[in-house]
Amino acid sequence: MTHNPIRPWRNIDRRVARKIRVGSVEVGGDAPIAVQTMTNTPTEDAAATIDQVIRAAEAGADIVRVSCPTEEATAAMPAICRESPVPIVADIHFHYKRGIEAAEAGAACLRINPGNIGSHDRVKDVVSAARANGCSIRIGVNGGSLERHLLEKYGEPCPEAMVESALDHARILDDLDFHEYKISVKASDMFLTVAAYQQLADATDAPLHLGITEAGGLRTGTVKSSIGMGSLLWAGIGDTIRVSLSADPVEEVKVGFEMLKSLGLRTRGVNIVACPSCARQGFDVIKTVETLEQRLAHISEPISLSIIGCVVNGPGEAALTDLGFTGGGKEAGMMYSAGKVDHKVSNADMVDHIVEQVEAKAAEMRAERESVEKTAAE
Repeated sequence: MTHNPIRPWRNIDRRVARKIRVGSVEVGGDAPIAVQTMTNTPTEDAAATIDQVIRAAEAGADIVRVSCPTEEATAAMPAICRESPVPIVADIHFHYKRGIEAAEAGAACLRINPGNIGSHDRVKDVVSAARANGCSIRIGVNGGSLERHLLEKYGEPCPEAMVESALDHARILDDLDFHEYKISVKASDMFLTVAAYQQLADATDAPLHLGITEAGGLRTGTVKSSIGMGSLLWAGIGDTIRVSLSADPVEEVKVGFEMLKSLGLRTRGVNIVACPSCARQGFDVIKTVETLEQRLAHISEPISLSIIGCVVNGPGEAALTDLGFTGGGKEAGMMYSAGKVDHKVSNADMVDHIVEQVEAKAAEMRAERESVEKTAAE
């Protein structure tokens, strides 16, 4: 926990959703907003998929989704679910039997696209399998695959059509007395997506899974997702997120956490506050930050670190972070701890020294947390 108090003007009042479970992860209610990603390996290749799931989990993913388009894919699910350190969501399209097989194979949640899963009876069969195996369900509405009657009614994908689709399928689950579901209404159009979620948030108490689908590559998709999802999260809407990027799934997790960290909704890992650099800098800020991001990626404790090139803004930023380094001296800078001046460090030694300081702070926080948990258990 940072040494700074949370300012009232930074608080976000989250929409109150009912709480469900995706395996061991709570979604909705007062649970932390969960970060998800999706594998892009052939699910039939269990070893490759498990490896990617583990890498995503190590990056912080709370939940990982895998696609189950074939019988061979669902045949690999028992091994994947068994070896995964996080709950697995099975992505089901067209073939409802894959949903039944995935539930029986150990999936914690079934993602169903109501526009292509089939008849009411097929949905009923999938729900029965989910209930029998302790699975939750995500109703996944996509602007690109809305039901034909809704497209005929509205003329094109629009917020009203997407919300009507979601609520129609939620009603089916409710009528079957199945309430362990969350809903998403995604589109590649950011404005359409945001408007649909705003309407849906007012129409149901189900937890909402946020995403801008097919957002694009790493840079483009990050910007698009941050604007769209960020505006919803800032308004208190959203209980779990997936940043859809044409990139390594680990990058989706990293971007998701940075998004939540910037809004004060999650606090995993080192949050580096850094200047863009200018002629006043006393050291190479850009290279230093790039190196620190790589060397501190293994830290999961929430620590704030300021890296500022000169004394114009350096002391002020350092006063607001757990640790800080400000340039300005001749081939040296000042190290701050808990917002206060602590000691001088040479530029040549600063990266190694900062890493040591952050790791020591992380170890201290872990020990404190473990002590609290031990006391609570006694």
